[in-house]
Amino acid sequence: MAREREAVTEPFSVPVTVRGYETDVQGHLNQAVYLNYAEHARWSLLRAAGITQAGLIGKGVGPVALETTIRYRRELLAGDEVEVTCAFDWSGGKTFRMEQTIRKADGTVAAEITAVGGLLDLTARKLIADPQDYFKELATDPSLFGL
Repeated sequence: MAREREAVTEPFSVPVTVRGYETDVQGHLNQAVYLNYAEHARWSLLRAAGITQAGLIGKGVGPVALETTIRYRRELLAGDEVEVTCAFDWSGGKTFRMEQTIRKADGTVAAEITAVGGLLDLTARKLIADPQDYFKELATDPSLFGL
């Protein structure tokens, strides 16, 4: 018997407008700001799923970034309207991946961001095993994490 394929859903996203003070001498979005946009989308996803910083701290854990790669595809200029996506990939173990895209209003991909993260035990100062279990427990909507 053939298994039905699960419906593909769009990743979580947030709108951002590039502000003039975020640009460099050439008028392009400063390279460090791409990380701010990615972080903003991650925390927005957490909030939308019902997870707060206080909730994480209450469980004795905190998210940590272990590696981030940015692929710059097209320039962004002051006033550009973009969507910043965020999708979690749970491969098991102590870490997880976050795949993010910054896309202009016309659909052009401006940047692709891949990050590896984990949840740190704030007392032991070590990564916890199976971080998705903590996200599942804390979230009011774990489907936003693909859980």
